Amino acid sequence: MIDKSMKKLVVMACFLFLCSCAEKVIEPPENLISESKMNDILYDLAMLGTMNSNYKEVMEKHDIETMPYIFEKYAIDSVQFVESDVYYASMPLTYEAMYTQVQERLELRIQEIKKAREIRQDSLDEVRKNIKDSLIEKSKKPSKVPALLDK
Repeated sequence: MIDKSMKKLVVMACFLFLCSCAEKVIEPPENLISESKMNDILYDLAMLGTMNSNYKEVMEKHDIETMPYIFEKYAIDSVQFVESDVYYASMPLTYEAMYTQVQERLELRIQEIKKAREIRQDSLDEVRKNIKDSLIEKSKKPSKVPALLDK
């Protein structure tokens, strides 16, 4: 059984641990990527990772390699990316918030894609219905071919 002093010690340790999660463990690098830009990079990395998993042939066909693409798009280098990533990872609450924002953006993008697919499917269904209706109308009109054969 845990006595009161042991409980106080455990509570104090937990409090210190939680407080330390918000502290900066390492100093920011000289060329730190801003949180906003890092969010964009993490979002693009998630998108490119999915594309690389599901559409590897397309990525290869267009000669797209994830990291070189990211470095060029954001005008950064690998050292700057790694140092910034390590810095943000040293602040768990900040890093978690960044990944939460990335996840929200991805979920929003998924909803946009689903909506676009629904609109496209509705348009295709409408075209198919119009074609079907047109063919039915044509089949109801009397054909001149049988009249010519009767002569």
